[in-house]
Amino acid sequence: MATSTSDEPQVDKSEDEEETSSEESEEDCEPTLKYERIGNDMKNKLLSKDCVSCLAVHSKFLVVGTHWGMIHIFDHAGNAIRDKEIAAHTTTVNQLSIDDQGDHIASCSDDGRVMISGLYTADNNQTVNFDRPVKAVAIDPKFGKHGSGKNFVTGDDKLILNERGGLFNRHKSTLLHQGEGLIREIKWKGEFIAWTNDHGVKIFDMTSRSRITFISKDHSYRPDQYKCNMCWKDGHTLLLAWADKVKVCKVKERAERDVRDLPEKYVEITAMFTIDSFACGISPLGESLVILTFEKELQEEGNRQVSKRPHLLIVEPHMEYFEEISNDALTVRGFQEYKPSDYHLEILVSETIEDENLFYIVSPKDIIVSKERDTDDHVAWLLEREEFEEAMEVAEKNEHLLRKLTQKGVAMKYLEYLLEEGNYEEAARQCPRILGKNKESWEEQTWKFQKLRQLKALAPYLPRTEPQLSPAIYELVLNDFLNTDCEKFLNLVKEWPSNLYNVQTIITATLDRLDRERNNTVLLRALGELYTLERQYEKSLAIYLKYCSIAKSKERLQNTDVFQLIHKYNLFTSISDKIVQLMEFDENQAGKLLIENMDKLPIEQVAKQLENHQKYLFTYLDRVCQKDQQLCQPYHGQLVKLYAEFAPHKLLPFLKSSIHYPLQGAMDECQVRGLIPEQVYLLGRMGDLKKALSLITTQLKDVDQAIAFCKDKNDEELWADLIKFSIDKPSFIKGLLHNIGTHVDPIRLIPQIQNGMKIPGLRDSLVKILQDYNLQMSLREGCKRILVADSFNLLDRFVKTQKRAVSVDNGQVCPICQERILVTDLKYASNVVLFYCKHAYHEDCLPTHAQERCSICSTQRRGPGSKAVVK
Repeated sequence: MATSTSDEPQVDKSEDEEETSSEESEEDCEPTLKYERIGNDMKNKLLSKDCVSCLAVHSKFLVVGTHWGMIHIFDHAGNAIRDKEIAAHTTTVNQLSIDDQGDHIASCSDDGRVMISGLYTADNNQTVNFDRPVKAVAIDPKFGKHGSGKNFVTGDDKLILNERGGLFNRHKSTLLHQGEGLIREIKWKGEFIAWTNDHGVKIFDMTSRSRITFISKDHSYRPDQYKCNMCWKDGHTLLLAWADKVKVCKVKERAERDVRDLPEKYVEITAMFTIDSFACGISPLGESLVILTFEKELQEEGNRQVSKRPHLLIVEPHMEYFEEISNDALTVRGFQEYKPSDYHLEILVSETIEDENLFYIVSPKDIIVSKERDTDDHVAWLLEREEFEEAMEVAEKNEHLLRKLTQKGVAMKYLEYLLEEGNYEEAARQCPRILGKNKESWEEQTWKFQKLRQLKALAPYLPRTEPQLSPAIYELVLNDFLNTDCEKFLNLVKEWPSNLYNVQTIITATLDRLDRERNNTVLLRALGELYTLERQYEKSLAIYLKYCSIAKSKERLQNTDVFQLIHKYNLFTSISDKIVQLMEFDENQAGKLLIENMDKLPIEQVAKQLENHQKYLFTYLDRVCQKDQQLCQPYHGQLVKLYAEFAPHKLLPFLKSSIHYPLQGAMDECQVRGLIPEQVYLLGRMGDLKKALSLITTQLKDVDQAIAFCKDKNDEELWADLIKFSIDKPSFIKGLLHNIGTHVDPIRLIPQIQNGMKIPGLRDSLVKILQDYNLQMSLREGCKRILVADSFNLLDRFVKTQKRAVSVDNGQVCPICQERILVTDLKYASNVVLFYCKHAYHEDCLPTHAQERCSICSTQRRGPGSKAVVK
């Protein structure tokens, strides 16, 4: 069984404000219910003079019975309803009951009187006097309806059904039950009447006029001290709480009629469990139960034993056990002197989804109303715990359910909390979510951040549209960064549209700052951006070039603003005399810009400005050459020198790809700088092959390159020179033996090798020569076989073609006599000469010397098909 531990909170018992408080669990869980003491007239006029003995609730009002026998009617706030005070009895009012429509009240008392009082008409008022105290009464829920019989049930030691009917509308009493002690409480719901006596609880079915069940007491506590508390959850579910026993009972229909003539309905106990205290009342809360409990153990107070505070327990019921949801200790006036029988619990069930169930905790000198915590309470609880994120989410999702709080109010509390805690970054991050599109709120919070000197945190989140704030706000932020963080100032100038603020105002402020820090390169860039925004491009360009003269090389390389400015606003005319400065700024970016815009800045103009700056000239001409070599053809001679000086690795490819440079000048440049491969290439072009080979063998000493050079030139004298040079060099001989087998007969080399010379890898070289020779022989044999096979195949195809028949149709005529080739009359028949070109002649028409070739095709110089095939 679940248990609960709690700390008792302090209670303010002042006359101006008295509120109940609940215990806070050790786990600090959110309470399920909230409490409020009913005041106003109930406190001032009733509780100050009399004591409450019972309470009945209706959606329209509250009815209070007192120990002096009075019945008072209040609204739900505790205000007395004028002329609704009834002196019904002379002693304690034991029970009150209200019909469903709220038009009639039934009351009973120890004075033996039962009264039916109409609130709006006296037509159905009744007073029934018994000769004994009446402990319980219940009015028919349909009492006010026409033809209902005006029924009510009373309980003392008998359960009596009182009716009005018949011809003269007389009062009629029917005994329903007796003989089991006093009937202490009656509850009537729909067609069922439930009552409790000393032995247990019984339920009566008004439809069948029969008793359908008996539920035993199941404990030994005295019923006069620990009364049974009943509550109908709905028309078929009865909740019982008696002493420390709790039961949930459901009325059900029998599936089949029994031969024992049992009632059509029966009761099934769906949940039953024992609690650690005494129950003083029970009510439903969804699928859970709300139980008003009284602690079994007393507590010491001074020199006497007094009662502990009552608890309102919420549980989920099960068979033989329960799960505790919450357990709130209640501070009730005078709780130290009360017994379990002094407490009552009544429920007002909401009629609509928007309304809430109300639980009334009744004691002689106090009435406390409890209700489920709503969205406002949940959000307020989260705010108290400083769980602002969750509070905002709840408020946003359930804004339509908030009555006291607002989503904006919750959000603003969160923002204020973050600022108070110094969490400025998070506060700024939350501003778009909290402030939304409210321009006034944004401006108000901006000034708050400014007072806290935290505009740098807010700046990234300031809206630029929807809403667009006043220019003064953006200028405030820019000025703050201008004086505290120049890099951020520059970034904002680039990011923010110029229509947000007065650009000229910021330019003036920036110039003032630059007067004090003339070499501040970041501010110079920012000023260049500002002039660009003002469309003063010439000034902007001048600022960037000034920045170029001040900034460090690495810093310049990371900045492309000036080139974007030139390209975007077509400032090529302005830079036509500033090419060198641009190259000094960033030669790669400048070179790219010049290459992409050669139509606006001709090569001749750029080259002339750079002629005294060879490095920049090389960068530019090299880029031009990469784009199209023909564009810089006049500068190829100059490029040879530039490549030789700044990029020797590019010189040889350039020499090979161009012919527009003086060979001797290039040769002189290469000789001066000792560029041997380039000299070899140039000597080859100049025709001095032997000198070129000599450079390879003597300077480079690269046998592979020498062999490649000889193969490329295919000159017998070169091969002879190479062999002559190599004959006393084993490494060269090895290279020759490995590579010349397919170009030079090895016999030219091998006999010249001196006897006894050690040649590394000689064996492998000789094997390779033999393999190369075998390979050549194999290739020749293979080619021969292929050639012979192809010849035979072609000859066979030719013979087959020559043997094919050639068709002649009836319409074909002789090209010479223009008569038909084929005739049916034999006396006109003649031999026919048919050529493979499909021309046909009469034999008589052809001259004797022309019968071997078609005269038409021969004239047109056609192929072999013009020879005759058939005669």
